[in-house]
Amino acid sequence: MNVVGYEWQSEFAKTHRGEGRAEGRAEGEAKAVLLVLGARGITVPNEIRERVTNCTDIDQLERWVQRAAVIDKAEDLLE
Repeated sequence: MNVVGYEWQSEFAKTHRGEGRAEGRAEGEAKAVLLVLGARGITVPNEIRERVTNCTDIDQLERWVQRAAVIDKAEDLLE
């Protein structure tokens, strides 16, 4: 069965596919936050790492990615 280009018909499938995409995007943004901080040599305490990885708000994660590029310590990320 060729699934490339297949469009899900049921509302159940559409809903869960959308939720999966959103979860994947949030995971990617959280990873980006932590990668930027790590690349800059900033140590990330476990409490902050958990808060970032558990966040599902894409807008918040995008703001954290931007902040991660300019802050001096991980604690400043959440301010």
